[in-house]
Amino acid sequence: MNITKNEQIIIDKEVTLRCILEVERIDKMKKQTAGRDNLGALAPTFAELNDDVLFGKVWSREEELSLRERSMITIAALMAQGLFPQLKSHFVLGREHGITKNEAVEIVTQLAFYAGWPKAWSAFALIKEVYGNENE
Repeated sequence: MNITKNEQIIIDKEVTLRCILEVERIDKMKKQTAGRDNLGALAPTFAELNDDVLFGKVWSREEELSLRERSMITIAALMAQGLFPQLKSHFVLGREHGITKNEAVEIVTQLAFYAGWPKAWSAFALIKEVYGNENE
């Protein structure tokens, strides 16, 4: 099958655009080092799995779920379990991924009925810490 010059130009432009979009996507994903920073000496294998697999491979699957959606799901799971130190970190990450203060409040309000009222109180305190006096 022969490709015309115009068809090749179109293909080249599409390939270039895909490359640009992939570079932009990678730039958005900061290299996660929390595992290595906090547990590298104590539990290096766990730290590697945390940084490279969970935050590297799983969180980078944006065609399946956006970073914003993954943050919402993670916030819900952590609040439901009462894992507040991790929840605070994921409110910070969620904020970076576009979750507004109002959305964080709404997530916790919804979860209060399923995960527990006291957990919601604790989560609201974390939202105050992370978002401060931000409006919206």
